[in-house]
Amino acid sequence: MNARIYQPARNAMTSGQAKTKIWVLEFAQTSARDIDPLMGWTGSDDTQSQVKLRFPTKEAAIEYAEEHGIEATVTEPHKRKPNIRAGGYGENFATDRKGPWTH
Repeated sequence: MNARIYQPARNAMTSGQAKTKIWVLEFAQTSARDIDPLMGWTGSDDTQSQVKLRFPTKEAAIEYAEEHGIEATVTEPHKRKPNIRAGGYGENFATDRKGPWTH
């Protein structure tokens, strides 16, 4: 049984970092999906591909995989470069601005 351990990326619709601190163990798909001839829906008899286990640390996820004999591939996350401005958000409304400010 193959699995992958990764830290999920943040939602592209937000600037927040919610739900990105956890580590996820996700099982790989073992059989191909088939198409239902009547309705046209895709389905599979592989229920393991629906399972996502969440862990507080990478080490806990790796330990779980080793205990249960799961071959896991660990994917390290790409960290985001911090966007730090000297004045922060208040800089937008500074009264001591050196030059004219426009949108």
